[in-house]
Parts: sequence; structure tokens; C-alpha cells
Amino acid sequence: MRLAFMGTPDFAVPSLAELIASGHEVAAVYSQPPRPKGRGQKLTPSPVHAFAETMGLPVFTPDSMKSPEAIETFRSLEVDAACVVAYGQILKREVLEAPRLGCFNLHGSLLPRWRGAAPIQRAIMAGDRQTGVQIMRMSEGLDEGPILLSEVLDIRPDDTAASLSERMSHTGASLWPRALAAIERGQVEGTEQVGEPTYARKITPAEARIDWTRSAAEIDARIRGLSPAPGAWFEAPGPEGPVRIKALMSRLSLRGAGRPGEVLDGDLRIATGDGVVRLLRVQRAGKAAQTPDEMLRGFALPAGTILPSSGSEPPRGER
Repeated sequence: MRLAFMGTPDFAVPSLAELIASGHEVAAVYSQPPRPKGRGQKLTPSPVHAFAETMGLPVFTPDSMKSPEAIETFRSLEVDAACVVAYGQILKREVLEAPRLGCFNLHGSLLPRWRGAAPIQRAIMAGDRQTGVQIMRMSEGLDEGPILLSEVLDIRPDDTAASLSERMSHTGASLWPRALAAIERGQVEGTEQVGEPTYARKITPAEARIDWTRSAAEIDARIRGLSPAPGAWFEAPGPEGPVRIKALMSRLSLRGAGRPGEVLDGDLRIATGDGVVRLLRVQRAGKAAQTPDEMLRGFALPAGTILPSSGSEPPRGER
């Protein structure tokens, strides 16, 4: 089939690679425009953009797919279908109807749960035990189209957003050949979504701060769901004032008790509003990620220290 591919982050790269390996003709790749990155704020292409260039594919990076020029360029490709994976732009009806067979999206949840921008992070943060990847026929509504193919994945107790995203990206990529074969034969219409939707809104800076008055289970889920970026964080007293520290990995601990936010020992077991969470990987501002032992060699955080709490609300799906 002659295809257009639309995607931006690392999550989308395995899907593009799978489409190429399956022998489809990728006529064009669409991705978000290059963004400033790093200390020098150099304009850097997205992971999909960079991969597509190594494969010799033409890449389009319009600021908006809503402009008449972008829509006409897309139409002129005369593709059979468009495969969309975390592209990052809303597609108008004129774009959705341009491919001969339609536009299809790989989404990282079991719809209608976690429609929207951050389904992988929200699933972990909510304590979900399972998630999945689904290919759906796109409609004008937000992730509302009928489902063509699904694969369920367990969320492991040690999963972070990064580790779960990696597994889901490869599982999702493997669905494309079957989905496109069925679409080309006209043998799949899709199954309408059933159930009350929840929405995976974008992560806000405020909710990344850890509130130690919450339960250990909630805090552990938030830490893993926000790792590695933007990273759940807390403040600790330093010699020259409060120091921000990211918590990048944690686990629940059955040992110890104390006031919410109390540092219990040199293993960075922290008491919470209900239970104890042990920090396994941390990162001070301006430093590389470290184990607690590594960090504590150069930054004192003695047992009995009380870490301040934010009082922020935990992330929840909105109806």
C-alpha cells in the first residue's frame, strides 16, 4: 500500500520501522517541527523525523495541519491510507478523508479509558493493572473511532512510563501489518467503543510535586508514571536553602513508620500518609541520576528530616 506516516516521539519509531520492513511504500512522513533542545537550545528534529531521514524518506513538518496549504499538500500525495502514532496535532475532516481508505491511529490504552495526550503516564499513575495498544479508525472526535485491533499488556509493579512505553511501542508496531492487510481487503469495519470514557490530560507541573501526606501506593505510582520526564520531585533542606530532587524510581516498603515526609534511614525510606515508600533512583537539580547511596555521599539527608508536602491533588481521569 502507498502510505503516509504521521508521528513524532520515540514511541512512534517502531511503527514506522515496521511499515517499511513490511514492504509498504511510505510516500511521506509527517512530524512535529524541530524544537530547541539542550543547553544550546539547538533546533533538533523529532525522533520520527530523524529516523525517517536515515531511511531516505521525505519529511513534512507543518506548524499546523489545518492550513489550506498543508491540507492540499497532503491530498496531493494520493495515499491509500495514513498511519498515525502520537503525531501531536488534531486532524481536520479534510485530512481524515483524503486517503483512499482513511486514516488509522495507534493509541496507547484500552479505549475509551484514557483518551487523550498522556495515556501511558495516566494508567500508571492511576494504579491500573492493565493497559493495551489499539489501532482505530480515526474520526473527528478525540480518540473516539471504532477499534480494529487490540493487544492487552499487564502493567508491572516496577514499570515506569519509559519501560511501559517501550514495550507498548513494539507491541503496537506489530499490529500494523495485520491491520493494513484487513483494511486493504475491506474485511474490517471496527468495533465501537463501549463504556464511560476517561481522559488522559497533559501532565501539569503542579502535579509533579510529591505530596507525602498521600498514601505510599499513590506516591509510588506517581513517581513511576512520571519517570523519566517530567519527573516527580520533592524539596529537601540544603546548606544554602531548599534543593529540588527528582524521584525517578521507587517501590513500596513494608518496613518502618513515621510522620508524612519523614526520612527513616539511609536507604531513603520515606514515611507517607499511609505506609512507606523507598526511593531507588534520584536526581538532584543539575546532577546526573543516582542511587540514594551515591547521592547521600555528597548531600546530607539524615534520618528524622521532614520533607515538606505540596498539598496537590493526585492525577485523576476526567469525565
